[in-house]
Amino acid sequence: MKILYIHGLNSLLSLEKRQILEQYGDVFAPTLNYKENPNAIADIIAQYADHSFQVIMGSSMGGFAGFYASNHFKCPALLFNPALSKRPVTQQIPETLKTITHFKQLVLGTEDEVVNPKDTLQFIANLIDQQPQITLHLKNKLAHRIPLPVFKAEVEAFFNTL
Repeated sequence: MKILYIHGLNSLLSLEKRQILEQYGDVFAPTLNYKENPNAIADIIAQYADHSFQVIMGSSMGGFAGFYASNHFKCPALLFNPALSKRPVTQQIPETLKTITHFKQLVLGTEDEVVNPKDTLQFIANLIDQQPQITLHLKNKLAHRIPLPVFKAEVEAFFNTL
């Protein structure tokens, strides 16, 4: 299985989280500079044009990019506190990726002060007419950073759902 992990703004996939993901497949985790590249989503798609991913994962800005990349690669996505509604940097969404496809599991921390979970819930509510396949996991007392035990549990739950 091929897993594409898309990191957040000013972040990278940690070794510990990579090791958890490697239990499920081969992990691809490109390094992105969202501040200097407003076309990160299109660049990810171009960089991996010859790959077929079975799963996309991402956190924060990576969750935003992963939301749309999963539409392109036609695979399910696990997204932690995705910056779907608002972002601190400009990112272009390719027009062809705006139609929601495939299962997405979103993990939202109710105490996230970086990506407001209420904004994310409103974003999802505005998609209801598209009848998306979205599972929401609201985590009380979870802030923006995802602790290793939460990451591990959510990854396991995601793969058990597939």
